[in-house]
Amino acid sequence: MSASKLQQRTLTAVLVAPIPVAAILLLSTPYLAGCLGLILVPATWEWSAMVGISARTWRLVYVASIVLCLLLLWQPEWRQWSVSLTMVAAIFWCMVVIFLLQLRTLERKSGPDPMLAAVGFLVLVGPWLAIVHLHAYSSAGPYLVLFLLLLVWVADILAYFTGRRWGRAKLAPLLSPGKTRAGLYGGLAGAGLCGVLVGWWMGLPPASVLWLTLLCVVTAFISVIGDLFESLVKRRRDLKDSGQLLPGHGGILDRIDSLTAAAPLFTLGILWLDSTVGILSNGG
Repeated sequence: MSASKLQQRTLTAVLVAPIPVAAILLLSTPYLAGCLGLILVPATWEWSAMVGISARTWRLVYVASIVLCLLLLWQPEWRQWSVSLTMVAAIFWCMVVIFLLQLRTLERKSGPDPMLAAVGFLVLVGPWLAIVHLHAYSSAGPYLVLFLLLLVWVADILAYFTGRRWGRAKLAPLLSPGKTRAGLYGGLAGAGLCGVLVGWWMGLPPASVLWLTLLCVVTAFISVIGDLFESLVKRRRDLKDSGQLLPGHGGILDRIDSLTAAAPLFTLGILWLDSTVGILSNGG
């Protein structure tokens, strides 16, 4: 990446980052859910192009179907299924790990891909459900969502700089030539450090800190899978970016691809840790 592009990306990040942070901390869950839904509208538009839906009318229908799905899932009679649906999304991303490990060739695609269009519901709706549920989980919910964002950001930033400094062996040259194994290790180490520091700050016992650190590392790893999966979808269409909405960053999906995979798993992990070792009730 050139110095000018890095500066452009940094400036955009500095200007944009305070907006989600303020929304997470200041908005109630219903308003946050609405804001996230608004973000998903352009993201869904981008996904529709990435899966080969070229007709404007059908792309609008696809966007409308995602919005309708969000509205239905917000209804009280559907909201009880949020954890189960979040689990389905997390299982999907675990299956993507296996798929990417077995990937050896990249097949170019033309025309609509119904399978990926259906997958879009998990990719887009899954993280929305996870974040909304986590935000409303307890009084600590907004801070947990903020920690999730911080975790993904730290892993991404450290992966970039450790990859540039020590990266030699490519992680997935077929999908993302810029990613290196050293970058992956640096990102995972950063995520682990986040878990240790937050666990210590919360006053958790050593065993709970260990579990939280493990969750952070796994979350960082699955966030990389989300990035690689979006790269796979784009490369099959010979696309460099999902869109051009954010200067230096590409489209909305280019910025949230890691979060789409990380959010379901992190939310389920937090729910499990709190129910088994009480990380929220036992903290300082």
